[in-house]
Amino acid sequence: MYDLTYILVVMLPSLAITGLASWMVQAAFRKYSQVGTRRGYTGAQAAQKLLDRAGIHDVRIVAHQGFLSDHYNPVTKQLALSSDVFRGNSIAAIGVATHEAGHAIQHAQAYAPLWLRSALVPTVGIGSQFGLLGIMLGIMMGFKALVLIGAVLFGAVLLFQIVTLPVEFDATARAKRLVVEAGIVDADERRGMDRVLNAAALTYVAAVLTSLLTLFYYLMRAGLFNNSRDD
Repeated sequence: MYDLTYILVVMLPSLAITGLASWMVQAAFRKYSQVGTRRGYTGAQAAQKLLDRAGIHDVRIVAHQGFLSDHYNPVTKQLALSSDVFRGNSIAAIGVATHEAGHAIQHAQAYAPLWLRSALVPTVGIGSQFGLLGIMLGIMMGFKALVLIGAVLFGAVLLFQIVTLPVEFDATARAKRLVVEAGIVDADERRGMDRVLNAAALTYVAAVLTSLLTLFYYLMRAGLFNNSRDD
């Protein structure tokens, strides 16, 4: 299954896309982690200020282990910030923390793409476990119906990733606007924050492109783009 076509169509482009996105976000975060803000807010304080301004008082902000492991859990209403972000008062820390606060605000305001993404979570687990397996078994057995079933299952993963894009872009847009409105950072300081968040957004685009390339390759191997199977 892992032939030269796979290497050229999937493996190398995926490594290049994801590697570049990962390098960009880490480089931007490390650079702007060294740049403090004039107001001196920590990431936790900045996130709390945005939540307070939005009238959200039932979300807990907690410290979390792991580099850039920051996330918002809509089930527990917990905003977990990595230690560098939670305690840091850098432009990078403010950017990441307020981005996650943007997700909490989305949740409170019933932002439709966030609701849809949450609804897709159960199907993602099934699709990631059985989607590609079904496609590969279908190819080996020459059973195109099984290939299509696998493609539908894997498509749930791809759909989740696609729906994630507007969720992440909107949270970033909220953070960029609200930090200035709330007086957390000045407009000129926000440029560095923008670079951190824009780089982070590329990781989600990279995930979508990688899944698209993977699905395209296996469907091509199954012969669904021509009249005969490519052996």
